[in-house]
Amino acid sequence: MNANKSQQYAVGIDFGTLSGRAVVVRVSDGEELGSAVHEYSHGVIETALPGTQVRLGPNWALQSPTDWVDVLRRAVPKALAVSGVDPADVIGVGTDFTACTVLPTTTDGTPLCDLAEFAERPHAWPKLWKHHAAQPHADVINKLAEDRGEPWLARYGGRISSEWEFAKGLQLLQEDPQVYARTDRWIEAADWIIWQLTGAESRNVCTAGYKGIRTEGGYPSRDYLLALDPAFGDFTDKLADELLPLGALAGRLSPQAAEWTGLPTGIAVAAGNVDAHVTAAAADATRPGQMVAIMGTSTCHVMSSDQLAEVPGMCGVVNGGIIDGLWGYEAGQSAVGDIFGWFVDNCVPPAYAGEADRRGISVHTYLEELAAEQPVGAHGLIALDWHNGNRSILVDHDLSAVLVGQTLATRPEDGYRALIEGTAFGTRRIVEAFEEKGVAVEEFIVAGGLLKNRLLMQIYSDVLRRPISVVASEQGPAVGSAIHAAVAAGTYPDVPAAAASMGRRIESAYRPDPDRADRYDLLYAEYRGLHDYFAGEAYGGNGVLHRLHKLKNEVIG
Repeated sequence: MNANKSQQYAVGIDFGTLSGRAVVVRVSDGEELGSAVHEYSHGVIETALPGTQVRLGPNWALQSPTDWVDVLRRAVPKALAVSGVDPADVIGVGTDFTACTVLPTTTDGTPLCDLAEFAERPHAWPKLWKHHAAQPHADVINKLAEDRGEPWLARYGGRISSEWEFAKGLQLLQEDPQVYARTDRWIEAADWIIWQLTGAESRNVCTAGYKGIRTEGGYPSRDYLLALDPAFGDFTDKLADELLPLGALAGRLSPQAAEWTGLPTGIAVAAGNVDAHVTAAAADATRPGQMVAIMGTSTCHVMSSDQLAEVPGMCGVVNGGIIDGLWGYEAGQSAVGDIFGWFVDNCVPPAYAGEADRRGISVHTYLEELAAEQPVGAHGLIALDWHNGNRSILVDHDLSAVLVGQTLATRPEDGYRALIEGTAFGTRRIVEAFEEKGVAVEEFIVAGGLLKNRLLMQIYSDVLRRPISVVASEQGPAVGSAIHAAVAAGTYPDVPAAAASMGRRIESAYRPDPDRADRYDLLYAEYRGLHDYFAGEAYGGNGVLHRLHKLKNEVIG
């Protein structure tokens, strides 16, 4: 192996919602030399188990582990081939995953869905981050914790999410106790993929801290778990108490994984990580006050701080959750790009698609062009961005979207722009929640696929009334994973040092227009009123969205 940094390389692998991406990065300066994408053949499993007639209930979202291994088999070798890099010069591999994406396995890491006896049992399959069918279980967890005064609850904004390990685990127990009994290990996909790469189980501080309710005091007590359900007392036995810091060496690439990837046996494999949190390194955003919003199908907001505070509705604050030695905060929106995709797929007339096709552009681009011509407020609409529930600050996935102000004159571009603005208002509410508790947001940085939408980026800058910096790479998570791989390999002493050399961003790429920002202040005030009203009785509202959700589930089963 070459000892010169300029001739050393790391591979970052980003496991997303619909695909996995591998990128080959030069260790000395973060230059991206080759990348490849593998689309999951099963995608998101939402209606029925693959190859069966087994139907899934409302709000289910599963994935197949074979899709993840196929990323190792296909994307990594292709990225290496494209890069022209000699695999012998690759010093390490880092990965990141959506979270909480969690699965039950045997003691050797075999997913239960791969066993013939459980292949047709939905609870044996990995539950994707946006599996929200565990909301009733999250409600029970939250109420009991509040009634008992559990100290850990405040560290998660006062409510844990249906997306997280404990809610999904309690659902598993109560809906399929046989699968629960057979579950030896309940493990985040972020850690499972490291198991496949190294041949040894490990757990990382990030997923355990944010998604597994693991604080410095450990997991919730056995007494609390027994109070939830007498059979749930052993749940934390299926987890792990020894956690690796981010950037740590999780192990060495096994011969099996080397065969899959085309990489040398024995190179460093970094501890597992989450797609959003690892992106901070790609932006060289490792200092307090730098909030990174990773905007794609959903948005995750992450930020490090030297201050510990209890921020309502945050997804969690974890010591070392992003950067070792700092408090890492997380918040998020459960749907952003998914909302725009839904709108284009379901709410745009054929004439628009025809015109976009005639011009050789996408329907999204056509709508952006039309919407960009509008003055702020001209469409007369306000949207609540809850098409997939609310992650922050309400932490309620039984909520649904609201669009008010439509008339017979409303056009598709009006609705499209209103939805973009609604997601921007949701982000502003999150930023305000942090600053109201004394956690300053000094720089707002955007990464992810939605960076390509210039209209969206300018609207966010105007709504937030602040400049927006952007990550220089279109492959932020994968580059961030490669940065962590370089640290695990010992090339850099820590993640901030590696990020300073390998990460980069464009500062203040978008700046707010004062006049538009003033008009958006008026619309945001209306958004806040609707936000609290439709949030439900706890916020002095009506509760109609919860009643509609309950009725829908009663009707469709």
